[in-house]
Amino acid sequence: MRNIIFELCAETIDACLSAKEGGAHRIELCSGLSEGGLTPSHGMVRAAIERSGLAVHVLLRPRGGSFEYTRSEIAVMREDIKHVKQLGAAGVVLGLLRPDGSVDVEGIGELVQLAHPMKVTFHRAFDVTPSLSQALEDVITTGCDRVLTSGGQRDVVAGAACLAELVAQANHRITVAVGGGLRLKDAASLARVTGAAHFHGSLRHKLTSTRPSHEGVDQPRSFGARYGVDTDDIRSIIHQLEHA
Repeated sequence: MRNIIFELCAETIDACLSAKEGGAHRIELCSGLSEGGLTPSHGMVRAAIERSGLAVHVLLRPRGGSFEYTRSEIAVMREDIKHVKQLGAAGVVLGLLRPDGSVDVEGIGELVQLAHPMKVTFHRAFDVTPSLSQALEDVITTGCDRVLTSGGQRDVVAGAACLAELVAQANHRITVAVGGGLRLKDAASLARVTGAAHFHGSLRHKLTSTRPSHEGVDQPRSFGARYGVDTDDIRSIIHQLEHA
């Protein structure tokens, strides 16, 4: 049996508690999953660390959009690294690209040094680089511990063959974590095809609104959907991954 690690991507404290109850091994904590994930608040980081009891890895992404950042934005990321380290985070999740789309090796290397002894994951900015094989070598050079990727595709199913190649290329020099559109129904086959041991997913589902409707009364505008995570789904995906 492979030593499988499943990381729940969580943006609420309830999701963090589900991760604990469902047997997840670690949490990637973020906000704004509708934006692809953004840096979570001070209160959220503290609560996740204190209440989940799991290793919490904090996403550091100061805004949506591209992964080429200004000096001012990188300065914010540096302060966030210091901050979450003080709060007791196990790691940070980040990514910087150059204007040509390649990995900013120097910039990431400096952040890795600042984050030490926390672990550092290079996030899915990896998937938009022009050459994934070169990007993997660059990320290894930075000193990152882990790279999160869907194999350069819209989701991990489409990227499965490339993920297998990346796992082989990494050859234990860095951990390749499979993430991006990971679903329960695909977990076992992905574990077999990719040969990976680390997997990442949100497993979230839309919650049904219980707000009553009032006919003939103007309703306020929607403020977006709410999502939840079932502990049984976490247990199930871990079981499938471990027994693939």
